[in-house]
Amino acid sequence: MNTDAIPFNKPFRAPGELDNLGEVLASSHVHGDGRFTNAATAKLKQITQAPHALLTTSCTHALELGGLLLELQPGDEVILPSFTFPSPASSVALRGATCVFVDIDDSTGNIDPAAVAEAITEKTKAVVVMHYGGVAADMGPLLDLAAEHCFAIVEDNAHGLGGSWQGRPLGTIGTIGALSFHDTKNVHAGEGGALLLSDDILMMRAEIMREKGTDRARFLRGEVDKYGWQDIGSSYLPSELNAAVLDAQLASFDVIQAGRHRVWDSYARELPEWAQRNSVRQTSVPADREHTAHLFYLRMPTEETRDSFIGHMRQRGIATPFHYVPLGTSPAGSKMGRTPKPCVRSAEFSETVVRLPIWPAMTDDHIARVLDGVTAFVA
Repeated sequence: MNTDAIPFNKPFRAPGELDNLGEVLASSHVHGDGRFTNAATAKLKQITQAPHALLTTSCTHALELGGLLLELQPGDEVILPSFTFPSPASSVALRGATCVFVDIDDSTGNIDPAAVAEAITEKTKAVVVMHYGGVAADMGPLLDLAAEHCFAIVEDNAHGLGGSWQGRPLGTIGTIGALSFHDTKNVHAGEGGALLLSDDILMMRAEIMREKGTDRARFLRGEVDKYGWQDIGSSYLPSELNAAVLDAQLASFDVIQAGRHRVWDSYARELPEWAQRNSVRQTSVPADREHTAHLFYLRMPTEETRDSFIGHMRQRGIATPFHYVPLGTSPAGSKMGRTPKPCVRSAEFSETVVRLPIWPAMTDDHIARVLDGVTAFVA
């Protein structure tokens, strides 16, 4: 048996990364908003069809910038799925607003529109939607609720670059979209993120907030003869070194996605019979959504079965991690938010989910070893 370890993720190395980095280091412009920032932003707008895009130092910072743009403050409430990463909740808590944690749709791991509807109050300022695994949430009812109750929708699209809902690119459907370029994501810059916007006025303010509250970007474009402090803000602009790597990654976007879909499709094709025999549920993708092959997860019958499966795969040198611990029951979530109803489905999803390795350079042998390991397990 081949005992070489198969990691859960292996960051893609794009052609041109080293050339781009060398060009930056040989120049006198290493800070942000240079040639590679502009080039990467243009590619990102082409992929997402977003009217406006701003690179940031992380998806977390993009979400924090979103909180500033929405002017969240004490007394406001923001509804979030309990089953998600802490960053969107932290971006709410940093503004003094209250996190309101609700349950998920058991079939996708995404926020449940019915749970959102029950949690809306006169204090609701926004709803955060996380497209889990790059599979879109059920946006139709959420958009209807937003129109009826006049709240913003923030898309935490860390998993969803290139995905769509009813033909609409993820990250561009709500008021604000946030992307991640952490090295665990399909496209990466080691660390990085982006803010996607459709509103021209929000874009003008976001550009100022991203640059420490100054109008430096307008100054660099020659629109003002000097720049100064205009608004609150922070340092959310990545360096040209990050942008140089990101630009090369985005140039290889189609190659990256094709590689990931090849792995994802192999799992989806080969595992249904085993899954049915062992009462295991696979990743679910509704017909009106295009996914990004960011995750391929399995839902085991019980937490004990899930832990046994992880141990079984570990013995074969294959990493198969679980995922988020629900925020509503976390120490910080209990302190900085509230949970109107127990998030039972979030807890069950967290206790039973396990993720299979998926990265573009996986070989046929890697895929076969994963499949052999999975199908040798009896739940």
